[in-house]
Amino acid sequence: MAIPRLGAHMSIAGGLSKALLRGKEAGCDTIQLFTRNSNQWRAKPLTPQDIDAFRQAQKTTGITPLIAHDIYLINLASPKPQLRHLSKAAFLEEIKRAEVLGIDYLVFHPGSHMGAGVDEGLGRIAKAINELLEKTPEFNVQLLIETTAGQGTQLGRTFQELASLLSYIKQVKRVGICLDTCHIFAAGYDIANLLGYKRMRDDFSRIIGLDKLKAIHLNDSKSKLASRVDRHAHIGLGHLGLSTFSRLLNDPLFNSVPMVLETPKEKNDAGKDMDVVNLGILRGLINPKG
Repeated sequence: MAIPRLGAHMSIAGGLSKALLRGKEAGCDTIQLFTRNSNQWRAKPLTPQDIDAFRQAQKTTGITPLIAHDIYLINLASPKPQLRHLSKAAFLEEIKRAEVLGIDYLVFHPGSHMGAGVDEGLGRIAKAINELLEKTPEFNVQLLIETTAGQGTQLGRTFQELASLLSYIKQVKRVGICLDTCHIFAAGYDIANLLGYKRMRDDFSRIIGLDKLKAIHLNDSKSKLASRVDRHAHIGLGHLGLSTFSRLLNDPLFNSVPMVLETPKEKNDAGKDMDVVNLGILRGLINPKG
């Protein structure tokens, strides 16, 4: 059976290339990172030195695939023209940065309709994505829509919403899905039990298609089923439990997809980095015989 490529979201403090070196030190096969400050509209331009150092670090570490996450300020679904304009400009910058760095996937949150309604919000996202893909015709980076918990007016809670969004996108081969275990549980997909897990898997396959699944965020959930509250927990310490991750890691339909942690950045009581601890737990759940 395929052995999953596991990793974690890594800090870019001190330079983008440091994320890859930190990932290697933590035992990552793959990593996710921001390519800029995640809470600011303006991005510090990438220098040739930044790009060369990042690409060299990728070759040295052998970490692949590379996943970027967009900044949290972006909301392509916003009914407010100014916010939508800022969001499109920032997301175009995200796409360009990912491309020049040789990053494979750029994960983004669909956005919030802010009271305008689901259909209006999905339409705005699709229009923006279509415009941005038309502006970057030769780019290789693939855009991944992340599943969400559905807090407030957040879009992307159901597979039906994601499928609807994909149906509006013209260059759909350049867009895929990133599934977040915490988010789908909080959204109402009961993957914490075997029957619910199988139902989720079958629904995803039928409604979206497994070929669209390109990355998975591995997060346990501090929040209860269908709470629509997004709170990440360390592996095995939330409502999902170890059995959920064991099923996922050993599922031949999912285990060829790169999987990254987005669990809290901290150390345990013994002073050990929790990324290392969580990765060790996950690898211990893998049955190499399938």
